[in-house]
Amino acid sequence: MDDIYLIIVVALGVLAIGDLIVGVSNDAVNFLTSAVGSKAIPFKTIMVLASLGVASGALFSSGLMEVARKGIFNPDQFYFDEIMLIFVAVMLTDILLLDFFNTIGLPTSTTVSIVFELLGAAVFMSLIKIQANSGSISDLYQYINTSKAIQIILGILLSVVVALTIGAIIQWITRLILSYNFLSKENWVSSIFGSVALSSIMYFILIKGIQGSPFSSSEFSFLGNRNIKEFIELELFLVIFLNLTLWYLISFILIKYLNVNIYKVIIAVGTFALALAFAGNDLVNFIGVPIAAFQSYEIWSSSGMLPSEFNMRILSSKVPTPTLLLFFSGLVMVGTLWFSKKAKSVLKTSLDLSNQNYVKERFEPNIISIFLVKFFSKVNKLIFSSIPKFYQNLILNQFKIPKNIRKKFNKNDAPSFDMLRASINLIVASVLISIATSYKLPLSTTYVTFMVAMGTSLADRAWGEDSAVYRVSGVINVIGGWFLTAIIAFIVSGIIVSLIFVGGISAIAIILFIILTIIGKNYLNHKRKNSIQNEEVLKLTGDSSEEIIKNSKKNAENIFKRILKIYSQLIDGLSKNEIESLSKSKKNIKKLSSEVENLRENTFYFIKNLNETDKIAGHFYITTLGYIHDITQDLEYTVFKGFKHVKNGHKKLKLSQIRDLNDILDFYKSIYDDLDKSIKNQDNSNLKNAWLKKSEIIGFINKKIDDQIIIIRDEETSPKNTTLYFNILLKAKEIFNVKLDLIKEHYNSAEDKEVL
Repeated sequence: MDDIYLIIVVALGVLAIGDLIVGVSNDAVNFLTSAVGSKAIPFKTIMVLASLGVASGALFSSGLMEVARKGIFNPDQFYFDEIMLIFVAVMLTDILLLDFFNTIGLPTSTTVSIVFELLGAAVFMSLIKIQANSGSISDLYQYINTSKAIQIILGILLSVVVALTIGAIIQWITRLILSYNFLSKENWVSSIFGSVALSSIMYFILIKGIQGSPFSSSEFSFLGNRNIKEFIELELFLVIFLNLTLWYLISFILIKYLNVNIYKVIIAVGTFALALAFAGNDLVNFIGVPIAAFQSYEIWSSSGMLPSEFNMRILSSKVPTPTLLLFFSGLVMVGTLWFSKKAKSVLKTSLDLSNQNYVKERFEPNIISIFLVKFFSKVNKLIFSSIPKFYQNLILNQFKIPKNIRKKFNKNDAPSFDMLRASINLIVASVLISIATSYKLPLSTTYVTFMVAMGTSLADRAWGEDSAVYRVSGVINVIGGWFLTAIIAFIVSGIIVSLIFVGGISAIAIILFIILTIIGKNYLNHKRKNSIQNEEVLKLTGDSSEEIIKNSKKNAENIFKRILKIYSQLIDGLSKNEIESLSKSKKNIKKLSSEVENLRENTFYFIKNLNETDKIAGHFYITTLGYIHDITQDLEYTVFKGFKHVKNGHKKLKLSQIRDLNDILDFYKSIYDDLDKSIKNQDNSNLKNAWLKKSEIIGFINKKIDDQIIIIRDEETSPKNTTLYFNILLKAKEIFNVKLDLIKEHYNSAEDKEVL
């Protein structure tokens, strides 16, 4: 019997490693968003700083491990065998839940998941015990640490409002003072900001780091024979004053004499601090349960008692966590930080929602987002109109983005936001998380960092009239996901602990196999999704006419190549009367249409970045994009008609009709070959050859239309079959007309005169 629990402890250790990996993949967004979004420092430098912060924070996490042992339930009400079932259920649920959110690219709270998993498993196990003892459901309060659980849950929920509000207020005040021209301010102004920012970050690193470490109890003579913790508590104002003064002097020297950008320093230090605070606060979410299980096993195995008779009240006392385990956990977290691809998906969601520039909005507006935007827009106008005109103009000027800065924002590789907002994100989030950590509250770092970022975005007017409903909808979706996390965590953990109670070790093995299968499938789906996203996509880039025409020709080749693939899948599906090829064709044309729509939405920003005197490039861009849009619309219509025809089980096309469509496919290939040769050989004569085929292609399609009309009059034919065939022919005619017009546009532009 002892071997079973040893196996469970080992399994929990393995699950802890998996949980660390999926947990860090989710929570990397918490401390990477600001540095990555501002592009203030190189990505590798960001990763090194974050890694050092994570490793340091992991070593100072011992005190928080108590949450897993006694923060949610009363351990003295459970026996060893029951506690182990609770721990197993929690870990199985956690790794599954976090992997799901990582796969869909939404940041969720590892704190909320672990709290509600512990709560769910403990509640269900308590109900099982109550039923076995013929007790009443009112006895449940004896098993659950109600006051602590409520305190944790309220603290987590309150953090959403507090983080959003404080982030917005601090950002608004800072922007009002420093504006978007913050880099050109006087040295003393930048030094004051650097002093406040760096001293805030360093002070809370002291509270989080040193006070949570074994060194905090060491006495030093230069501190008046007091330990560090006592000195900080008793000499609080002195520590703050010295901190501010020291960092003002350092900031001034860096700015004035070493010509250092103090905002880059703040972002670097802030990234380290936030990573440290994250690891210190959230490590309990990943390894707290397995460590509690391991320590429970050690205590029980030395007792000599039966697992069903050994009471776990020992967990109520403070048990130090082995430093070696913390160190190993830190290594796993750092490794995950460098190699996890899912972390990038979660990071992108946060960056897109706080982006100062145009991005392709991921979320669609909903009733709530539309209502909130309209309501607060009216409130904002009402409040703003009550301010005297002089102050209105002053505020507007401070929040106005200068033309030179706006142009940088509009570029394709532009940062998501500037260094000032990145600094505020890091300062506010670090301070809030460190305060919670100092009070031993497992505050959700995801909630805090995400909502701070949303608050600063709101204050910075990143959510404009063209993007507000989408961004607010995104935030609502993310917050909805957080509540969903709590509900799912509670229910699934409870169900799993019940199944394990009934099925024992066999149930654990089966559930573990199912979870690993799901995770494996999620991994393969995510990998396939990334490979699709990394395929060549439509881009019309360049600053001058020459660059745009050159890049556009490559873009046209990409489009024609994909049209060829989509049309081939369409013909294959219709000839075999099979839905599979048609489904692929439908999926590919939807992706192509989405990319074209994205280019159309980006027209304003593309033209903004052109040289002021280059009207030709702008005209060429709009004309070319119009042709591309017409082609994709016609092809999308054709594919959807073909898909619907086969899906509804209508009569398949005749062999002669399939041959005709294959002949059209050959024309597609011929046009693509001409364009491909033109690009590879840098020879525009191939474009002319393609254009000269126009009358032949259109004549062929017209003849097939006439032939079909005769067939309809003379033979018995299917109306659905005929309608589909006519639709394909007519749309093919339109597509060829537009394709060849597109080629004509490229040829005339390349020759710098209207030749064709």
